[in-house]
Amino acid sequence: MKRIVSTFILFLFALSLHAQTNPKADPSKIAYGDNKAAGNYAKIRGMNMYYETYGEGKPLLIIHGNSGSIGDFSKQIPYFAKKYKVIVADSRDHGKTLDTLNMVDSLSYEQMSDDYAALLSHLKIDSAFVLGWSDGGINGLLLAMRHPEKVKKLAITGANLWPDTNSVEPFVLKYFDGIKKYYDKQKPSIARTVLLRHFNLLLTQPQIKPASLAKIQCPTLVMAGDQDVIKVAHTLLIAKSIPNSNLWISPNSGHGFLVLRSVDKFNVEVDEFFQRKYKKIAGRDLFQN
Repeated sequence: MKRIVSTFILFLFALSLHAQTNPKADPSKIAYGDNKAAGNYAKIRGMNMYYETYGEGKPLLIIHGNSGSIGDFSKQIPYFAKKYKVIVADSRDHGKTLDTLNMVDSLSYEQMSDDYAALLSHLKIDSAFVLGWSDGGINGLLLAMRHPEKVKKLAITGANLWPDTNSVEPFVLKYFDGIKKYYDKQKPSIARTVLLRHFNLLLTQPQIKPASLAKIQCPTLVMAGDQDVIKVAHTLLIAKSIPNSNLWISPNSGHGFLVLRSVDKFNVEVDEFFQRKYKKIAGRDLFQN
């Protein structure tokens, strides 16, 4: 079990390090997630939420995944900051937003989506484009459901509606359950508290009914890799359940394709979605579009 845990921690560290220091992805070598020039704290909902802003233009909120942070998007921030005002934050109990750890309440996606709505209000942003990866995609869905006025357009990748073998590859659930059981037995520490909250989140949440996605009225781009940890059939279900949705399944791709191998394609696809007018295709247009 120690070997499994070490492998997982090393994977997260390597992914974050790759995202932050790869010179091709970040030619300006900005330390995203630790940039004093762009960083600040928002005192909202009983916590200090750390966030950074980049660029000018229409606001774009980018939301990271489980055990992630702002630094995961070092390949998206410089691209989108050329034409948008990019807002990236460390979610509750993640990154530098850790002053919630002494609270007795458990972590939930609903809490986190409400946090992001409050952050936009704190920044005096009425509505924004929203991009979410993995748990960030779940937060994006809930943000559009619970605070529809805040989301102009939504793009999500690698999100799920519930955590079982119908939605997630069985290996993944077994893998994280094993790590959680390992940390259950360890001595109390901040690291243990953080990881247990994250794993509990992955293994027990969300619990979103497909029919409830009909509340999402904004245009939505639903994405995943064709070999994602989230099953393609489940991603298709999400897209079918949202009234104004587009679907993109990236070929030969896993859960992290947006930061590891298909960065340019991903950024362009999302950018084009935000820029174009959404339309329903029907009748003869089905042959021509």
